[in-house]
Amino acid sequence: MKNAKISLIIPCYNEAENIYAFYNMVKESYKQEIKNIEFVFIDDGSSDSTFCKLQELYNRYEHIKVICFSRNFGKEAAIYAGLSHAGGKYNCIIDADLQQSPEVVKEMEELLDLNDDVDCVAAYQQVRHEGKILSVFKNCFYRMINRMTDIEFVAGASDFRMFRKNVKDAILNLQERYRFSKGIFSWIGFETAYIPYEVQERHSGNSKWSFRKLIKYGIGGIVSFTTTPLKIAMHMGGIISGASFIYLVIVIAQKLINDIKVPGYPTLVSLILLLGGVQLIMLGIIGEYLGRTYIEGKNRPIYIAKKILED
Repeated sequence: MKNAKISLIIPCYNEAENIYAFYNMVKESYKQEIKNIEFVFIDDGSSDSTFCKLQELYNRYEHIKVICFSRNFGKEAAIYAGLSHAGGKYNCIIDADLQQSPEVVKEMEELLDLNDDVDCVAAYQQVRHEGKILSVFKNCFYRMINRMTDIEFVAGASDFRMFRKNVKDAILNLQERYRFSKGIFSWIGFETAYIPYEVQERHSGNSKWSFRKLIKYGIGGIVSFTTTPLKIAMHMGGIISGASFIYLVIVIAQKLINDIKVPGYPTLVSLILLLGGVQLIMLGIIGEYLGRTYIEGKNRPIYIAKKILED
């Protein structure tokens, strides 16, 4: 949509029951100004009727764009696709489940309007409605990744943010396949303001983020933005080698000086298992980096669109 002030980038995966509710809530928030809003929906290979609902919405209104993936490529690919087709002055990434209120979008817009020196406005969770274990893991993740990298990750900051066209262009220039948007926003820089928001209850359906997926996503973020795990593996190898040498010297000294019987089979088995486990961990870390390099080297597209609906 030409001359749109705001492009809403909305990744959707099995969100059929939320599509109309989301659109109506944005419409209720903006009222007459809805004509300045461009909706860019990305159907990330949904298995329900999400695309049918989006097609109905596209046929009814003029300011709708729909990108339908050939399969599930993930939220990061959906964000990239949405930004590629967005034409607004401002771009805002927001979920379709109504956990992120359109009223916060208006706050972001106002902040950008009033501050020309601010390029991006990011929302962070002021109060987290989640389990203590998950909260502890998230806090540990942010502390760890901030120590490992040269860029700053703000705890609680999400993909829910609005930014100018120069930020969008910088993101689109990064065409890596393994994408970690929190890291990308931090890496490209730009002046960013942070505002608090409270996560709302989902309108319908269940969250697609399980604890296992969050752990995998966090590990992917670390591997994407730092080589510190490789350095840790190298240091661990040096420490274990040094400790093994010292132990060998002690054993030989005890045998030669005091004629103490050297512990045999149990000690040997324990050391082999210990060293074998450490080596497998190190190989796993190295393999993760090599695997990502291999995939990036294939230069595959970030996503494949089966159908695109736009004027």
